[in-house]
Amino acid sequence: MTASCTTLLKGPLVTNPHPRYRLLTTGGTASMATAGAGQGVTPRLGAADLLAAVPELGSSAIDLQVEDFRKKPGASLTIDDMAVLATRISELEAAGEAGFVVMQGTDTIEETAFLLDLLHQGEAPVVVTGAMRHSQQSGADGPANLLAAVRTAACGDARGRGCMVVMADEIHAARYVRKCHASSPAAFASPAAGPMGTLIEGTPRFSFTTPRPRCVQLPFARQARVSLVTATLGDDGEDLAERFEHCDGLVVAAFGVGHVPESWVPALEKAARQMPVVFASRTGAGSTATTTYGFPGSERDLLQRGLIAAGPLDPFKARILLLALLRADANPEDIAAAFGQF
Repeated sequence: MTASCTTLLKGPLVTNPHPRYRLLTTGGTASMATAGAGQGVTPRLGAADLLAAVPELGSSAIDLQVEDFRKKPGASLTIDDMAVLATRISELEAAGEAGFVVMQGTDTIEETAFLLDLLHQGEAPVVVTGAMRHSQQSGADGPANLLAAVRTAACGDARGRGCMVVMADEIHAARYVRKCHASSPAAFASPAAGPMGTLIEGTPRFSFTTPRPRCVQLPFARQARVSLVTATLGDDGEDLAERFEHCDGLVVAAFGVGHVPESWVPALEKAARQMPVVFASRTGAGSTATTTYGFPGSERDLLQRGLIAAGPLDPFKARILLLALLRADANPEDIAAAFGQF
């Protein structure tokens, strides 16, 4: 059954008669402009500038506060930036704010949104959005995406859904969303599940929901490094141990349902005795298997050697989950259980 909001401000789960919302910006394409002819664009616009470009928000009844949280391209955001942002959102929700929009660079949205989904424990929706075309390009999509994101955050039915990504009038669950094109305005998709909702005539309508992950607690207790290595045709793995020598955890982007070259097996087995090693499918859709194949380097073989299956999580999200767990000082049993949630 499809659920929708009755109005932009009121929904079946909102009881506050005067809800407040907040836009937090971190930079990214939507905030970029050039300082002069012949120069590339850089983050120059603040939250107030972005809001001014959306007249519908200025004239609406939505009580929207703005905050410049960071001013970085998406590629320069860090795990710590997201941890501080999640903490800030928690503080604001405790103070009574009902929903949040995060506008950032699209390069890392599929990772930052998933991390926020892991870290955000509240019921207020967190909606991440951005732009594929900067403000000085024809057809800049930032204002439309911002409007859609605010409308989604202000929708009563969005409560309790954790973190979502809204781009091109589609609502994506953080655990499924992928950036599938380098430059298209329709770059974002959820190959494994499809959008969890869409905006129809400005109203968010949800088709399904996803369970909330409850496996990472802030504050982070320590630093950690997790490497991501990708299985490719003909890679003999001779230097594999060197690639994760100084790491606390490892994610393998494996072939198909979780396969690696046979030559990789000894190094991965040794690594799994020293640190958590997770294998995910490099395809970007579908799940790792557990019992289908039995050859050396198959998913069954890797599990027997102590590796952890990522299930439907793609390699990028598997790395984010493992890194967050390690930074929260989770033990091996908790790490295995956390991946089991997915």
